[in-house]
Amino acid sequence: MWRKKSFIIVAALTVLVLGATLGSVAMAQADDENSTDNASSFLEKVAEVYQTNTGVAIDPEALQQAITEARQTLRDEALDNYLQELVDNGTITQAQADEFKAWLDAKPDLPVDEFQEWWNARPDMPGLFGNNNGTGMGPLGRMHRAFKVGEGIGFRLGTCR
Repeated sequence: MWRKKSFIIVAALTVLVLGATLGSVAMAQADDENSTDNASSFLEKVAEVYQTNTGVAIDPEALQQAITEARQTLRDEALDNYLQELVDNGTITQAQADEFKAWLDAKPDLPVDEFQEWWNARPDMPGLFGNNNGTGMGPLGRMHRAFKVGEGIGFRLGTCR
């Protein structure tokens, strides 16, 4: 008798967990499809509120462009600061920092073959790529996602020195 009850309980829990998982996946996919619409409607709402508060109209597309430029500027400044710190610490030379920035600026868009060639051509600078086995770059922090060459495109957790 007990085995019948436990089987029913396990089956019911399995159905419940499976249903919750499938529901979560469906909701996540719906969110992904609507994310572009949500972002544009958010920017439109921000522009509307700004116009209401200041009387000056803002184009949502111009606002998106300004956000993109500001994000890129902050990334560039963070990279410059990190490379300057490595130069100041004597980990790399200024020439190596310049070589790395030139290499980074030459990054191609995907397809994978061109990207892998670019990645394999990276400058050899101790401290910037950890142990130089393709598992990470220092500017991304202690725990980060990194491209692992030779295993296709994928992300894995790695640690930097």
